This record gives sequence, structure tokens and C-alpha cells, in this order.
Amino acid sequence: MDDLFTKYLLEQCERIAKDSIIDKIAIHCEGILGLLNQDLEDENLVETPQRMAKYLYEFLNYEPGNHETAFSSITVDQIVMVKDIPFYSICSHHLLPFRGTVSVAYLTGSKVLGLSKIPRIVQKHAHKLQLQERLAHDIADDLETILVDCGGVAVVIKAEHLCMKMRGIKSEGDMVTSVLRGQFREETAVRIEFFNLLK
Repeated sequence: MDDLFTKYLLEQCERIAKDSIIDKIAIHCEGILGLLNQDLEDENLVETPQRMAKYLYEFLNYEPGNHETAFSSITVDQIVMVKDIPFYSICSHHLLPFRGTVSVAYLTGSKVLGLSKIPRIVQKHAHKLQLQERLAHDIADDLETILVDCGGVAVVIKAEHLCMKMRGIKSEGDMVTSVLRGQFREETAVRIEFFNLLK
């Protein structure tokens, strides 16, 4: 019973701390909207600072859950791939969204990852103020850390950026980035097999 009560108290303290931070962020959001000459008395904007604050807090404090569970592999140098994992992120240059898909592959060593762990790794890094180029490297870094003796990792991201589509010279083009490490970079046959699987 004491453990349940302690857990309850901790949860309440965390909720109060979270609400306090969101309230402080909301004050700044209200100031930004005011400086942009937005009518904060408009019924559609009255709760907007609080909604902005809650969205930013929850998006940037996303908890992906356990993503580091690896299992013993029965094969070595086999390509494991998860294609077209959807993601949403926020551009660190303009705080505008970008979204797209991530395809991830690795060559098995002594360990393999549970398939649900790869999307968790993607979401962990997407829920930051990000650059697409850095996002690909962050995902690859995590895979190499967890799968210490894998033969290589590959990450390909295709995304549309609202900072490009809404501002300045508007372009409908998507951005594609790739990170190839280990045999995916060094071995032509492995690289060709990866890109054939990607099609």
C-alpha cells in the first residue's frame, strides 16, 4: 500500500511540475502573439497560448520507451530493414514542421533489434528541434551504439519541409538524405542490395 501511495504522490508531483512549466511557456507564447498584433481577445485565440505551450512541451519531451533491447542473432551479415517509418519533426532553423519517412537497415552481427525498437529510435530523435541531416546521423549513431558489432547501418530519409514550402522561394520538392556506414559505404554489392530493397 505504501508503494502505491508513494507512486501516486510522485505522479502528482510530476503533473504539477509539468503544468507549471506549461503555464510559464504559455506566458511567452502569449507575448509572441501579442507582438505579432494578434487579437488575443478573439474567441479562437483565447486558449491558443496554452495550446501552443502544451504542444511544444509534449512534443519536445516525448518518451519513446525502451528502444535498446537487442537479441542474439542467428545469422551474420544479413540485411535487416524497416522501410517507410513515418515521422514528424520541427526544423531547428524556423520552428516549422517537416515530415516524411525513414528507412533503416543494418547488417547483423551478434545482435538483432526487436522490430518495434527501430521506429522508437526514429521517434526519439524526431521529437527534437532537428535538421534532417542530423536526424539521419542521430538514428545511425543509436543503431551503432546498440548493435556494437553490426556490419554497418544505413538510414535514408525523405521529407517535405514547410520552411521551404511556406517561406521565400516556395518549392514543392522533397529532401532526401542518406547516411551509409560500414559495409553499406565500403562494399558496392551491399550498397546495391540495400538500394534495391529500398525501391
